[in-house]
Amino acid sequence: MKLMVRQGAYAGGMQLIVLWDIDHTLIDNAGVSKEIYAAAFAALTGTAPTTAAATEGRTDRLIMQEMFHRHHLPEPDWATVEAALSEAGEARLNDLRRRGTALPGVRETLKAVSVQGEWVSSLLTGNVAANARVKLSAFDLDPLLDLPVGAYGADAVDRPDLVAVARERVQRDRGVRSDAPVVLVGDTPRDVEAALATGSGIIAVATGIHSQAQLRAAGASVVLPDLSDTVHVLGLLATFAGR
Repeated sequence: MKLMVRQGAYAGGMQLIVLWDIDHTLIDNAGVSKEIYAAAFAALTGTAPTTAAATEGRTDRLIMQEMFHRHHLPEPDWATVEAALSEAGEARLNDLRRRGTALPGVRETLKAVSVQGEWVSSLLTGNVAANARVKLSAFDLDPLLDLPVGAYGADAVDRPDLVAVARERVQRDRGVRSDAPVVLVGDTPRDVEAALATGSGIIAVATGIHSQAQLRAAGASVVLPDLSDTVHVLGLLATFAGR
């Protein structure tokens, strides 16, 4: 049965900023993310990393910073690191298409949220913007999100600081009022932490390595097994919009 969601049916004239994580929230990258970090590190240092990148909700700035520190190497300037990450990501677009997948219900849910007229649906992701676009475009999800007003891994070292970045962009470029509620959707305790630290709502999804119990223990009041129930997700978002 094809799900039909009426345009604006959940918005009710109430503004809402919805910010989605990418990896293990919207897509399964099948290990390609760690390959991107390893390739960028090798391109910058001339040697492969001895250990895989520690990700789990970290921003790209923090991931790469920690990789250089673990290997006792000086960190290059950020513009150079970002360029290496972007090049490595673009080179793995076909690998991502072949090995990865959009997670259950994601396409339908993003479509349904995108037609709620008073809502802005964008990203809050640790990925640099170029790699965020690569990962979404691999599964044709990029047209369903308002990418220019998202917050990305180049914008801050710590994930909570990305919330203010996205909020400012949405207010400036989309005319959303300053007190519009924000909801983060993500799969790690760091997503939960970012929401709690900034007074944002949180919908945590147990589609990554963290269980529903772990996400609740981190402080998430709303935890879902995945995003497959589009109507339920829309109802939850509408609840946040009405607060």
